[in-house]
Amino acid sequence: MLAAYFWPFPSGFLYFCIFTAKNNTMNLILFDDHRVDDLLPLTFYRPAAMLLTGILTTARRWEILTGLQAKYSTRAYLQPKYPFQSSDDNLLINGRLVANEAMVSRINHLAPGEALRTHETLLAARTTAVVGAINDLLTEQMEKATEISDESTTLIQNPWDLFTGNDKAIAFDFNMLTKGRKSYPISTTNTVIGPYPVFLEKGVKMECAILNTFNGPVYLAENSEVMEGSVIRGPFALGEGSVVKMLAKIYGPVNTGPYCKIGGEINNCVFLGYCNKAHDGFLGQAVIGEWCNLGADTNNSNLKNTYEPVKMWSYTQQRFVKTGLRFCGLIMGDHSKCGINTMFNTGTVVGVNCNVFGAGYQRNLIPSFSWGGGHHPFSHFNLEKSFIVADTVFKRRNLLFSETDKSIMNAIYLWCKEKANY
Repeated sequence: MLAAYFWPFPSGFLYFCIFTAKNNTMNLILFDDHRVDDLLPLTFYRPAAMLLTGILTTARRWEILTGLQAKYSTRAYLQPKYPFQSSDDNLLINGRLVANEAMVSRINHLAPGEALRTHETLLAARTTAVVGAINDLLTEQMEKATEISDESTTLIQNPWDLFTGNDKAIAFDFNMLTKGRKSYPISTTNTVIGPYPVFLEKGVKMECAILNTFNGPVYLAENSEVMEGSVIRGPFALGEGSVVKMLAKIYGPVNTGPYCKIGGEINNCVFLGYCNKAHDGFLGQAVIGEWCNLGADTNNSNLKNTYEPVKMWSYTQQRFVKTGLRFCGLIMGDHSKCGINTMFNTGTVVGVNCNVFGAGYQRNLIPSFSWGGGHHPFSHFNLEKSFIVADTVFKRRNLLFSETDKSIMNAIYLWCKEKANY
């Protein structure tokens, strides 16, 4: 199976659940809307709600806030891994919608038959049984939804939104997960400066590190480790079982999912989980998918020499689009790897299942299932080889690369072939 995120329900936060016990029969459905492809390559292998947006995935955050286990309405090939279920009382929430206090309050007061929208985007709805195609239901809900202001909504609309909105999302999750709880003790070998708190969950290892919290909090999940000599500026969140390697220099906001290894110099990055950037080299304003590995001394540019705003590839528009950002580095899809000394230019998009290597700067768009790079032409990274690599890396984490996972990878491969995306 592909990685899933399981976060415990810490004691002392249950009052964050937005629904009372009388609503415990409600069914939570997180749906992908027509904009989900705008988030490619990050949503090839997951619904939008499974993206890491802060300490938690969007899905896990809504599960905690509602006290309900999420079901999903997503692409057909992902549906076996992310099941759909309907009941007589359904709460539908857009998978791109990131919770904030204003939105939580709005959704808390939704009565059956009511819905919320902003412009042409359905945000949430409360409905009876879902019969037939859910897209028809979403269209119906849009027509009667109440319009709310953009200021009260946080929608993930582009891949780079994950790192640009990271500071607020980390702060929201930190307050939710730690309120009313006490951190495990911090060893006296560490130095902590700044007004924001540091919170350690059970099993954290950290010695001889420097933590600066003047700009935001630091959260270390269960069984994570910060090795000696590391210097970290918050906001920062380290996922369960993840490791910060020795002498790392981290400029927040930075967050990781579970079981990542990060090191070198890192500035404003998101690591979705089960990925490695363990060695020296600079990574800035980047999002790295699951099961990725960056070779030693991999670097990316995050600022053009001309200081012009950066453009990035859009899968839906099939062209490079304006990000509006001067600092914008790398988006790398799941199961992609790069060799030692790889250099990524400003605003590079790497698809899924790529093996990138070669001297010189890489292209700004590396198609999915590509092999090669630099001064060498790309060749095709075939599907059977992709299966073998995925099975190998899953076994390294004591996980099973299942038939469902194979089916998903095969569907993505065929999609990319049809779109001439490799």
